Amino acid sequence: MFVSRITISNSFPNILLSTKPRNRIYLKSRLINMFTNLFKAGGNHALKTNRQLALKIENELHSSAKLLSRSFNTIKSKNSKIEQSVSSSIKNKIAINQKKSKLLSLPYSTIVNEKNTLESESFKIGQVINGFEVKKINEIQEFGVTTVLLVDQRTGAEWLHLKRDDNNNLFSVGFRTSVDNSTGVPHILEHTVLCGSKKYPVRDPFFKMLNRSMSTFMNAWTAHNYTQYPFSTQNLKDYENLQSVYLDAVFNPLLKEQDFLQEGWRLERDEYKNFQIKGVVYNEMKGAFSDAGSLLQTRTDHHLFPGTTYEHESGGDPAHITELTHEKLVEFHRRNYHPSNSKFFSYGNFPLGPQLEKVSKVLVNYEKSNPQTAQHIVVPFGTRSVTEEGPVEGSGDAANQTKFSISFLMNDVSDVYQTFKTQIFSSLLLEGTSAPMHQALIDSGIGPDFSANTGYNTQNKISSLTIGLQGISQDKIDSVENAIKKTLVEVYEKGFESKRIEAVIHSIELAFKHKTAHFGMSLMQMISSSWFLDIDPFVILNVESNLARLREESSKGNPFADIARKYLLNSDHSLKFTMTASSEFPNKQTTQEAKMLASMVKTLTEENMNVIDEQAEELAKVQKQVEDISCLPTLVLDDVSRNINRYAIDLSSVESVPVQWRVTATNGISYLKAINSIPNLPQNLVPYLPLFCEAITYLGTKKRQMQEIETEIDLYTGGISVTTFSSTDYDNLSISETGIRISSNCLDVNIPKMYELVSELIFETDFSNKERLRTLISASAAGIYNRIASSGHMYARSLAASTLSYESDFSNQTTGVGQALFIGQLNKHVLDSELESVIEALKQIQSYILSAENMRVAITTGSNSVDENCKHFAKMVSKYPTKTDKPSNNSTSSIVKFLPKPSRFICPLPFASNFAARSVLAVPYTHNDSTSLQVLAKILTPNFLHREIRESNGAYGGGAGYSAMSGMFSFFSYRDPNPLFSLDSFSRSIDYALTNEFSDRQLSESKLSLFKDLDGPISVSEEGTVYFNYGITDDMRQERRDQLFNVSIPDLKHVAEKYLLESKNNLRSDAVIGNSNSLSLLLMENDLDAKIQESDKKEWTTINLE
Repeated sequence: MFVSRITISNSFPNILLSTKPRNRIYLKSRLINMFTNLFKAGGNHALKTNRQLALKIENELHSSAKLLSRSFNTIKSKNSKIEQSVSSSIKNKIAINQKKSKLLSLPYSTIVNEKNTLESESFKIGQVINGFEVKKINEIQEFGVTTVLLVDQRTGAEWLHLKRDDNNNLFSVGFRTSVDNSTGVPHILEHTVLCGSKKYPVRDPFFKMLNRSMSTFMNAWTAHNYTQYPFSTQNLKDYENLQSVYLDAVFNPLLKEQDFLQEGWRLERDEYKNFQIKGVVYNEMKGAFSDAGSLLQTRTDHHLFPGTTYEHESGGDPAHITELTHEKLVEFHRRNYHPSNSKFFSYGNFPLGPQLEKVSKVLVNYEKSNPQTAQHIVVPFGTRSVTEEGPVEGSGDAANQTKFSISFLMNDVSDVYQTFKTQIFSSLLLEGTSAPMHQALIDSGIGPDFSANTGYNTQNKISSLTIGLQGISQDKIDSVENAIKKTLVEVYEKGFESKRIEAVIHSIELAFKHKTAHFGMSLMQMISSSWFLDIDPFVILNVESNLARLREESSKGNPFADIARKYLLNSDHSLKFTMTASSEFPNKQTTQEAKMLASMVKTLTEENMNVIDEQAEELAKVQKQVEDISCLPTLVLDDVSRNINRYAIDLSSVESVPVQWRVTATNGISYLKAINSIPNLPQNLVPYLPLFCEAITYLGTKKRQMQEIETEIDLYTGGISVTTFSSTDYDNLSISETGIRISSNCLDVNIPKMYELVSELIFETDFSNKERLRTLISASAAGIYNRIASSGHMYARSLAASTLSYESDFSNQTTGVGQALFIGQLNKHVLDSELESVIEALKQIQSYILSAENMRVAITTGSNSVDENCKHFAKMVSKYPTKTDKPSNNSTSSIVKFLPKPSRFICPLPFASNFAARSVLAVPYTHNDSTSLQVLAKILTPNFLHREIRESNGAYGGGAGYSAMSGMFSFFSYRDPNPLFSLDSFSRSIDYALTNEFSDRQLSESKLSLFKDLDGPISVSEEGTVYFNYGITDDMRQERRDQLFNVSIPDLKHVAEKYLLESKNNLRSDAVIGNSNSLSLLLMENDLDAKIQESDKKEWTTINLE
């Protein structure tokens, strides 16, 4: 996996996801991102970062975003005329449940590993443990961690250990891997070291371990300066297994040429003897280079950092990947994957001593060497202007898709406080509607949204700050530049409001307190880029002292004036970068690839061609072989608890609104989740729902402007999020629930203010602000195409399912391709006359929302804050109309007349690769066959689909999944060079399921993989929300868990035949998103198309977003 400059690219694509609701983008500096996204519950006030983590921890229950409230309706009907607070009996139950649930809520592995915690393990400076000397020790109270830095006396390898009372333990090993070319050697090496090692000489041990482990995270990634291999798990045995596999992979990889050809690049002839370039990384990076946002960031670094390692693409430029040879790959490993060039990281409550002992046995074979060095120093070039072409993004005129930015070289990141202060400066300058640059560039109407490269980049040795706009015409470039310069002068002279500075500091301090499920991963990613540049991680983690210093400077005047003056107004190194949009960009890429391929083929002799054919045959043969993987360590089902994790909840009613209480230790934070169902919303208003949700946190209210409200949101809460949701009944797929979800969190001392702010946004939003509404529509249209480029498999699955159930149709209209089509068309006609109709639609939706009759709430808080939450929630709800003139059937769910029909869609977009999907309507959550379908998806992915789609076809990934809540079984491919092949693979996988004799081991591994998803750690804010979200009780979850344990191989064949064979169930649809040249094959009436048209000969429907 390749890490981009600012965000992290998609994780291993066998992860199953639904399309997420669209959130308005606020640009965040790296530190603010880290805290507000990874440490807190989240909201619309956060950029999406660290996408690989978000993707990995997603599971099928979350995928469908299901919400149901049968029990709540019962409670509501019993208490409809009673204004009931939390009674003393409820409080007594809470106290009892807190004691009972303390043990019940612990993951099974916590109980199993309790004796292995670090309570008795202590460290002293100068102490030597298995060859590692303790160099530094520090207590960081705000994180609740003891930090220990050790150095291997033999090789100089550094080890940072963060001791914390957290059972989700993490380990990582990484290496400096700077480059002097764009062949992608560290990226391809990252892939190939995971393809077999000395101790584990099997193909793809990494992927195979995904099904032999209860890991809560497994991945690897390549950044500019380093490559890192992290995993996390709650089980000590699993931790030791994975650590053994990871260590052997990086220090003793086989690095076979065959694996290089598969993962990197290779020439191969198709059935017509035409040569083509294949390879997993090659296709991955083709996809990355066809994404306008990713390309913009890559090219910015290229031009801003000439003569340094940063001008090169460490992930690999498709134009240069083919210059890499197997021999160069092996040499790069020999030179860089050495202990003296490595850094180890561990976190959690597992004892450190045994880990040091294991690693020391690996390092004993090495002597100390000089660490790798790279060119980081930039020679100032004054001001440079560059113009390049890029792809068109979705709908709209290419002339209005120009991107323009100015990048400034900033401070050396080794000055940690200066970097910290500049991160705060960047946040104040750019983040949110109250930010000066937002007002100068977006609110002024110059452009609809910041460019993708905007923000403060601290991943390089010398940091940089970029400010830019996208979605503009070229004649506005001068206006953008002038507005940027004028605003920087004003910031230098006037500074920022003290209230806004305090709001940013509050966001960080609140983040300290939020208990996340992947806290160790957050801390590791917070320090990694700096640590690999040899910056002291202790200083990086000492955030509290930096905050105190900033507060002191702020009390004496403008603490940011020096930043604006030295680095921006008097910059001696800046880049003005223009990227124009060209509809010919994909064709030019294709032409360039064809020329490169022709040049390569021209030099081939007949003997060379024969060798290439032999290599292809041998690779295909090896890919299909069933190998003995008994050498790999594994957990077994006996290591998995038979019981679900339970979180005690209590139910009450406040102002006749059903409330679920989860009272637990929250570290002084209260979490609010509210669901407003809209069972009778007219169909013509459905596509407007996402815009309504965004408008709530963007337009401002009748009382005041959004700039003022937003500052208060940051000052008193952890963010306010408003999104759409949809749900299918767990018993009946014809019953669904739709509406909006509101969530927020705050320190307990700010409970009154949180409810006050949520209330103001819901009741008082001023939808008549045409200028801001027009800007919001434009930004939303631009943003959704960026998401399709990075997560096209999610959109393809949503599109394929859209004709099979009402819930899926609703999801597609509000978060999928249907929404992209709607908002794109709306953006083309945003004139005053059309805006009037949009405003009216938003007001109509609000009238449906403003009813407490279809509302339910979940509050997670500490025992001392129950009354305060109850009091202020009651005050908020009292503002809702006592009656609504909208028809109601006293149910949040409704039966919608919807006729499922099979369909086939293609959606051409200017991408270099494709995303294919197939969806099949099956059975609901409580059906006896539901668990068998879930296990079947898990067994097909590693045993057939991964092999066919990734290894043979060269796609970055593919797989199958079953959403228990929506009843949808789906297949997908990701960054796929040949979607036709993948669609055929989907069909062949069913034949494989029916004819192949699955082994007991394969069945066990598939179940293990499922339980890994179900038993993963969750944040305190999510405890007990399965019932709130889905109406699924603990007893129902336990019954399903028992069924999963009991699924047999005959059960898998039964459901494969009954639901997935088209002759038995024709409720299935296909969708492909991507390159128009590839998609044209799907429309051709030839033998290729016949492979996938099968019995019904369904025609393809084209959806044009351009």
